[in-house]
Amino acid sequence: MNKKEESMKLSNQALGAIMMALQESLMNQLDIVPILQNFDLIMTQDGLIVNNPPTVRVSDSSEITEQDLAKMVK
Repeated sequence: MNKKEESMKLSNQALGAIMMALQESLMNQLDIVPILQNFDLIMTQDGLIVNNPPTVRVSDSSEITEQDLAKMVK
């Protein structure tokens, strides 16, 4: 590793955001890739954090819409 490369780790918050994205993906049968691609990452002393973590729906009474998906990946 040269001087320009810097080692980074995921913070507990970032790991939680990944797990939330996975849960949302599995529960609503969505592709997880767009959600992960749109994570805004910030480097902190604790490691990388996700500035815009996804939310997970717990109610199955309403189906996810295209508009909901668009909000998740913004």
